[in-house]
Amino acid sequence: MKKTVSLVLSSGGARGIAHIGAIEELEKHGFKIKVVAGSSIGAAIGGIYASGNLKKYKDWVLNLDKYGVFKLLDFTFSSHGFIKGEKVKNEMRKFLGDPNIEDLNIPYIAVAADLYNQKEVVFTKGNLFEAIRASASIPSVFEPYSYNKTFLIDGGVINPLPIDKVINYKNDLIVAVNLNAEIPYKEPTTKKGKKRKNKIAHYKQLDVLRKTWQKFFPEENDKPKKPGYFTLLNSTFDLMQNRLTEVSIEKYNPEVLVNISRYACGMFEFYRSEELLLAGKTAMQECLKAKSLI
Repeated sequence: MKKTVSLVLSSGGARGIAHIGAIEELEKHGFKIKVVAGSSIGAAIGGIYASGNLKKYKDWVLNLDKYGVFKLLDFTFSSHGFIKGEKVKNEMRKFLGDPNIEDLNIPYIAVAADLYNQKEVVFTKGNLFEAIRASASIPSVFEPYSYNKTFLIDGGVINPLPIDKVINYKNDLIVAVNLNAEIPYKEPTTKKGKKRKNKIAHYKQLDVLRKTWQKFFPEENDKPKKPGYFTLLNSTFDLMQNRLTEVSIEKYNPEVLVNISRYACGMFEFYRSEELLLAGKTAMQECLKAKSLI
C-alpha cells in the first residue's frame, strides 16, 4: 500500500479549515505528504503546512471569534474589491516569517489566475506570501494582486482543485480534498458535546461594527428574498468553482477523493473553526476506511 501522498487542496473560503483536519487525519494513520498543491484557501493551508507551521496556525484560528474575524477584514469599498487583505497577510507573517517556496519542507504549488492574459499562473518558487495572496484574491472581494505587470486573482476561478499539478508524482497516493461538493452538510458534534452556534455577544456593544457585518454577511432566514450584492457574488463564484471541480475530478480521477459539502459554512465564517476541523477529520477518516487504506 502506498504510504506517501501527493495532496491537493481546493478553494472554498472558511471551509478550508477542514483541510487542517484532513491533514491531521492523514498523518495520524502514518501517511507521509510528499508534495502539496492548492488554490485559494487550499494554497494558504498548503503553504502553512509545507512551512511546518500548521499547528501554530490551527491554535490561532481556533481562538478566532466572530469579532476577531471582522477585525481582520480591512474594508476599502474600492471598485477593485472591498477588502485589501493586508491585515490577514500581516497576521500570517507573525507566525510564518517570510519564507521562499524553495525553502519549504516539501514541494509546494499554488495556482492563481492572470486577469489580463486569461491564463493560469503556477507558483513553485519565490515568496510564499506572494503566492498565497495571489491565489486567494477572490474577485470583487479582495483587491487583485499586482504581479509582473498584470493582476492575479483567485485560483478558484481557473483551477479550484489542481489535481493536474501532482499527476507526475506517480509513486504517491493522490489525495484530493474537495470543499465544493454538492452534498448535504451534517454538522458534526464538537468535543464538548455541543454544536457551535453563531454568537454575536462578542461585539454586542459595538453597534456600528455589528451593522457593517450584517450588511455584508446577512443572516439566513426562511423567507425567500432577492439576493444582495455579496450573496449574489458568493453564490455565483461557488457555482463556478463547483463545475470546474467536477471537470477536474472527472478528468484526473484521484485515488482518494475527500468531499466536504459546499454548504458547510459561508466564505468568512472562520469563527466556526472547531466544527470545520472536525468535519475535515471525519470526512478523511470515512474516505480512508471506504478505500480500505486504514
